[in-house]
Parts: sequence; C-alpha cells; structure tokens
Amino acid sequence: MKRLLPAPLLSVMLFLVWPLLNQSWSLGQLALGALLALVIPWFTEALRPNKGSLRHPLKIVRLGGVVLWDIVTSNIEVARRILGPEAAIQPAFVWLPLSITDPHGIVALAGIITMTPGTLSSELTEDQRHLLIHVLNVDDEAALIAGIKARYEAPLQDIFEGSAR
Repeated sequence: MKRLLPAPLLSVMLFLVWPLLNQSWSLGQLALGALLALVIPWFTEALRPNKGSLRHPLKIVRLGGVVLWDIVTSNIEVARRILGPEAAIQPAFVWLPLSITDPHGIVALAGIITMTPGTLSSELTEDQRHLLIHVLNVDDEAALIAGIKARYEAPLQDIFEGSAR
C-alpha cells in the first residue's frame, strides 16, 4: 500500500483540491484528479527525504485554537498601535533560541510566528538553534521569548518530537 500511495494525505488533498481549482465536479475532472493524486506523490517522493510524523492530534487542535486566538488579539493590538501615537511602537529584531529540533516543527513555528500580526520570522541560523524574529512592538524581550516558547514551541515539540522539554 505504501508503494501505491507513498503520501496518502497528499493524495487525498490533491484529489479534493483538483476539482475545486477547476470549479467542476464532473466525472472527467474527478478522474483526472484521481490520476494526479496517484502520480504526483510518486514523482515528488524523492523531494521529501525527511518525512515528519505527527503525534497527539488533540494537541494539534488545541494549538490551532491558541494560534487563532492569538491572531485575532494580535490584529486588534496591531491596529491599536498603528492608529495610536508613533511612540507606542517599539520595533525590534529578537533572536529566539530554539529547543525544538524537528525541521517540520521549526517550519511550523516560523509559520505560526509569521501568521501572527506584528511578528515575522526573518532568518534561521545555519545550525537551526536560533530563529530571528521581527516584532512590531517589544516591551520586554524575555517575556516575548518565554511566551512564544510556552504557547507555540512546547506544543510543537509534543506534536513533532513526542514530548515538550
């Protein structure tokens, strides 16, 4: 089965997205989507040398809720700061030391940081031990780092590595 579907989730997503992209659920589009869902993972398997594994599905859902909440509250905070006096904004670049070692977890962390308004992942050191973040407003760098580690990095460690440190 693994040879037929080397990346089952990718195959399912391709099959579902193909008719959506073509705005047609005709039999021909479904057949073409099924063909692409089978063939594309075969050709792209060599491009994915480091396959990730997810653990703790409930923690994924909980982290998703935390991220959505933070996106909403950050939007409000960014709007308040932008519409307020310029002195209320203290932008800075901050190096975040990473405890997470799984490359998929690091990418997820960088993506979460970038999706949250007011923060942007800028650079990952070559040894993958520090992530450079641009923050729109930094009052307390240590509190910012502690918050990111507790809210995002620890759950991602559970999800990708099996246990938070």
